[in-house]
Amino acid sequence: MRVRYAPEYRTSAQALGSVLVTAPIGTQIPLAQLADIRSVSGPSMISGENGLLVVTVLLNVRGRDVGSFVDEARRVIAEKVSLPAGSYVEWSGQYENEVRARQRLQIVIPIVLLVIYLLLYLTYRSFLDAAQVLLAVPFALAGGIYLLYGLGYNFSVAVWVGFIALFGTAVQTAVVMVIYLEEAVARKREDLGGRLTREALLEAVKEGALLRLRPKVMTVCTVVASLLPIMWSHSTGAEVMKPLATPVLGGMVSSLGLVLIVTPVIFSWLREQDLRRVERDARGHHPNHEPRPAMGPADWRQQGG
Repeated sequence: MRVRYAPEYRTSAQALGSVLVTAPIGTQIPLAQLADIRSVSGPSMISGENGLLVVTVLLNVRGRDVGSFVDEARRVIAEKVSLPAGSYVEWSGQYENEVRARQRLQIVIPIVLLVIYLLLYLTYRSFLDAAQVLLAVPFALAGGIYLLYGLGYNFSVAVWVGFIALFGTAVQTAVVMVIYLEEAVARKREDLGGRLTREALLEAVKEGALLRLRPKVMTVCTVVASLLPIMWSHSTGAEVMKPLATPVLGGMVSSLGLVLIVTPVIFSWLREQDLRRVERDARGHHPNHEPRPAMGPADWRQQGG
């Protein structure tokens, strides 16, 4: 409760102490005889939230992520700080926003991967081919994580947004590589009159991978060249753009090895399995290997004489 007298009665402690107040017996008594009047420093504003008094402690975390700092601070406060009865501690600000974003990303990222896989399955009509292309994601993820570690960035919302953008780009480049390989295998099969051998398959995969080499390197170089100015920037907003661009930059470089080396190997292995399956089916249906039909009772009677 704040009581404010007229200016002439509150210019000094002596003036305020000379103010007359009525005692219970009806006499006028100076306020100085009832209270100790002095100047003290106090809060300019009393904060409240949810009907309770609030004391705010402002922190500026540097050199580490906010989430790990809050987890450690909670443990230390619980061990070393004794709170008065009815008091409790809550963490808000950037940490609260980060918790909400993390909960949302825990739903968004699996949905993104699931949608990418479903689109790949609708494209190839094969679970194995879709999984083969989706392998670009962990390779790109590894490159982004290594670059984040090398530059000393902590995981944040901007970093996860960068990873989501990286997932789409990495899968797209892997899809283009598979298209090149499919076209090379189709040309080789046509040249051989519709029959494809393992040696011809390996040769076709090499030709398709070499055709994709220059476009893939150009794509990676373009992405790196477009992101390097952000990494060198020190202007306003660079503290947000750098963590966002770092996963894309590192992931594109690491996915280059996947698309040019791992994807052709996996593609060749899957197509070789298909060739072996076709060969087994062909041997199983060959005229010399067809099983004789079972004899019925009429056949036994006919051969009985």
